[in-house]
Amino acid sequence: MKPQKSVVITGIGVVSPVGIGNHSFWEALRNGISGIRVRREFEGTDVSTKLVAKVDDFDPRKFITAKKAIKIMCGPIQFGCAAAMMACEQAQIGPSIIDPDRIGTLFGTETFYSDPLEVADVFQSCTFEKNYNHDKWGEFAIRKIQPLWMLKYLPNMAASHISIMLDARGHSNSICQGEVSGLIAMIEAINVINRGWCDAMIVGGTGSMSELSAMLYRGNDLSTRFNETPEKASRPFGRDRDGMIPGEGAAAMVIELEENAIKRGATPLARITGWSQGFAGCPGQDFSEAISSGFRDALNRAGLTSDQIGSVNAHGCGRVTVDAWEAEAIQRVFGETLVVANKGNFGNLGPGAASVEMAAAALSLVKRQHPPTVNWDQADPSCKIRLSRPEEPWDNERERILKSSISETGQVAAIILESLKS
Repeated sequence: MKPQKSVVITGIGVVSPVGIGNHSFWEALRNGISGIRVRREFEGTDVSTKLVAKVDDFDPRKFITAKKAIKIMCGPIQFGCAAAMMACEQAQIGPSIIDPDRIGTLFGTETFYSDPLEVADVFQSCTFEKNYNHDKWGEFAIRKIQPLWMLKYLPNMAASHISIMLDARGHSNSICQGEVSGLIAMIEAINVINRGWCDAMIVGGTGSMSELSAMLYRGNDLSTRFNETPEKASRPFGRDRDGMIPGEGAAAMVIELEENAIKRGATPLARITGWSQGFAGCPGQDFSEAISSGFRDALNRAGLTSDQIGSVNAHGCGRVTVDAWEAEAIQRVFGETLVVANKGNFGNLGPGAASVEMAAAALSLVKRQHPPTVNWDQADPSCKIRLSRPEEPWDNERERILKSSISETGQVAAIILESLKS
C-alpha cells in the first residue's frame, strides 16, 4: 500500500438541533441536552409518530453572504453552507491564504425532500371532484411552480453553493449514500489530497429526515411510544428503544496536510489515521460481520490494534435490529471499549448524521472529554457494549476515536481520529 500523508482537521462548523456553532453544540452534548420536540403540526393530533428534532433559531443571513442565493436553497443546503463558513473561519483558509484552485469541496447529501406546501396549489389545480388527475400536472406545474424551484432540492447544490461562496475552485463532488454519506465524503476528500489534486478540502454532510414527506415515508422506522416525553424518545442501544427520531442538521470540516497546516500557522484539531468503507448487502444478511470487517480494515490502515482505540462513536440510530447488529460488531472487535451514541440528543439527521457525530468526536479529542449517551438506563441483552455515562473518565493513553456509520441500504463506513498528542 502506498504510504498515506498525514491529514488533519483544522476547522469545524456545526448546525444541529442542540446547537449552532461548536461551543453551543459541545455544551449541549456535554450536559445531555435534547433537541427533540413534538412537531408543531402534529400537536393535539392522533398521529403516531409526532416527534422531530428541528434546528431552531437559525438565520441563514448570518452566514451566507450571497443573500439572493438563499431563496434557492432548501433548509439542509443552508445548513451546509453555514457549517462550511464556520469551519473555514476557524481554519482561517480562503483564496488569499491558499490558491483557490487547490481548495476543493465534497459533501454528503441526498435528493432533499420538498415542502408539500410549495406545490399545494398545483395539486389543488389537478384535483377535480376530489380526484387527483396526474395528466394535468404538466399543464399547471409550469405556471404555478417557481422556475428555480428544483434547484432548491438537488443533491449537488450544497457543494456548488459552498464552492461559489468560498471561491473554492478545486475538486467538487457530492456523495449520496444515506447516513454514511458524510464519512464517505471525508474518505474521498482525503484521497483527493493524497492524489495531490488539492491542498485543502471543505468536507461534510447535510440532510433532513424531518421534512413532512420524509417522515411519512419512513413512518414504520420511527419511534411511537414516547410522544409524551420527547426528550427520552431517542434511545440508542436501550432495551426499550422502538425506532428513530427524524432530525435535521449539518457539519463541515476543513482538512489539509498536517505539514501544510503547521507551515501556515493553523492549529490542527485532530488527525485522521484510518478509514474504511464497504457494503453489507441487504439488511438481514450478516450485517454485523460487514461492520466488524470495516472496523478491522480501518484499524489496519491506521496500523493500530483494537485496544489502542479509546472509544467508538457509534451510529446508534435506535432501530431495534440495526443497533443490535452494530453492538455485536463493536463487542466482537473492541470488547469493553467505551461507546458514545450522540443520536440520543438529536435523532437521525440523515446524510448530516455522520458528519455531525464526527464533529462531536473531534471536539471530544480537543476537550479530552466523553459526552454521555443519554436515555440509556436499561441494558439490552442484544447490545452488550459499555456506553458512556456522565463524568466518564478520559483515557490519556488511548486518545483515539473510531466513528462508525451505517445506512439503511447496506453501506458501512468507519473513520479513526486521534489527538495530536498521540
